[in-house]
Parts: sequence; C-alpha cells; structure tokens
Amino acid sequence: MDNLLINRDLKISKEDNVLLFGPRGCGKSTMLQTQFNKSNCLWINLLLSSQEERYSRNPETLISEVAALPEDKPYVIVDEIQKIPKLLDIVHQLIESTNKIFILTGSSARKSKRDSANLLAGRAFVYNLSAFTFKELGEKFDLMIALTWGMLPKIIHYKTGVQRDKYLKSYARTYLREEVWAEQFIRELDPFRYFLEVAAQGNGKIINFSNIARDVGVNYKTVENYYSILEDTLLGFFLPAYNGSIRKQINQAPKFYFFDVGVVRALSRMLSVPVREQTNYFGDLFEHFIICEIKKHIEYFCDEFQLSYLHTKTGQEIDLIIKRPGMSTL
Repeated sequence: MDNLLINRDLKISKEDNVLLFGPRGCGKSTMLQTQFNKSNCLWINLLLSSQEERYSRNPETLISEVAALPEDKPYVIVDEIQKIPKLLDIVHQLIESTNKIFILTGSSARKSKRDSANLLAGRAFVYNLSAFTFKELGEKFDLMIALTWGMLPKIIHYKTGVQRDKYLKSYARTYLREEVWAEQFIRELDPFRYFLEVAAQGNGKIINFSNIARDVGVNYKTVENYYSILEDTLLGFFLPAYNGSIRKQINQAPKFYFFDVGVVRALSRMLSVPVREQTNYFGDLFEHFIICEIKKHIEYFCDEFQLSYLHTKTGQEIDLIIKRPGMSTL
C-alpha cells in the first residue's frame, strides 16, 4: 500500500504561516509532500544530521537563503523545528520582513518551551496531526490490525506481523533515544524507561501518582514531570475527570491515554499477547481506539469540544463525556 495515496482529513492553510505538530511517524512530512509542490518550496529537514548541524552552527543562514528565493518559491518548510528552537526567532523576523509563507513541523514543544523559544503566537495557525483515522483508511481499515498494531502509517504499509512488531519496538526505542534522552529532558534514563512501561500498563486508568512513584522508585513530582514529557512530546494526552465545578475538576485525578494502540502495546511489552474478541483486554483496546479516534476527529474538525470521564463515588463510570460549546453535554 502506498501511503501517498491515503488522503488525510486534516487540511492546512496554504495562505498562512503554519505550525504542524504531531508525534514521530504520524505522516507529517508525507502529508506536506502531497499538499505542496517541492518545486516551489525551500524544504529543510532537521532530522538530517547535515542540515541540523548547518543551522545549529548559524541559524541566521536561513535569512540569506530566504532572501535569495525567487518569487515563484513562496513557501519555506522546516521539518522538526524543535531540533533548533532558535530558528523560531529567525522565522519570526522573516514573517515580519518578507512575503514568504512558513510551514513548520514538530514532534515536541517541550524543548521550545524549556528554551523559552518564540512559538509565533498569533503569527501562525496551529494544527495537530496524529496516526491514521478509520475514515482516512476507508475500505483499507481493519479493526483487528488497528487493535493489534495501531494506526501509524508504517503499520498500515507493512504486510506482516513480524514487520509490524519490529517497527513498534524500534519506535519505542527511538522515542527514548531521540525525543527524551538526546534532548536531555531527564537525568536518568532507566527510571523513565520503567515509568513508560508502568504508564502504558495503566493506559486509560485513573492515575495514582503516588503508587506509580513507589513502583518506579522516584518521587511524586518526578512522576508528574514524566507525564508532562509524554504530553509535550505528543505521545499521549490527559483525560480530565468531569465535574460541573472547574475547581473540583482540577482536584480529581485524570486518566492518561497514549496516542496509538500499537504504541501502548509496545511500551507495555504486550505485543506478543494475542488480541481476542470477548475478552477484557479486547474491550480495553477497543475503548482506547474509540477515544483516540474521537480525539483525532475533534482536533481536525472542531477543537472546541471538551472531553472528560466520569467516575462516581459508588464506582460507576462513563468512559467518555463530550461537552459541546453552547450545547448540552453528550
């Protein structure tokens, strides 16, 4: 299957500056290649070590390159901008001084936040891309593949379980190596690696920060920081508890969902466990899949909807509540 033939539901503006965020491997570059013609773009890929080194040494190189662009090259696309946060300041200057349109992608906002980088507030539209949706795949969608291996583009491209297994295990290692350790988000890798497994095993469950801290061998604040790393590197999202009072809602523990079923199975070391219908495990995976699908559709089409869950004092639970702006709760 050629991923280039799968149209994404997310359509970005071609007339405005854009920040396109999404986890590694979700297809940001491929989507841009289908929506933009390389012949009229200056395309910079900071995942290439040669280009990262070049712009790290002298970010102002971009100024002279943009100045030299002809009129028939209106777009400047920079892949994985978080690799060099200082480039955002340069882009800001160029937005103010040129008529070029900038399309920036990133798989993490954490480094930029940490380095107090310019996030182009008010000067760029922000979009979020995730793994494929069932609607994007259409007739190619297979529920058992989705629940067993997830919806990342490479997973859909591969034909065998062996390939998918190796890819997901490699994905987990790459995340640790490139998104966390290389960017110096943590001081010790082993506790975070163990935390990832514990957090993945607790995917979709109410978070007990103290218990996780005890299991991992770190303090409460460290666990909170670990979860914020997952959120900032787009590996997952919090689902808050529903309550009519915002104050009370803040005091209730959230749930956390990883962005993809296959990724959570890899991180929890469950890839070898078969997915069988009419089992609790199947039900957990299906719930996870549906919530991720709803979140993706909200981000693509109506990001004002708010998601939460409800857990009563008597133990009854509603997995997902959707609050619509100006309307009653679903």
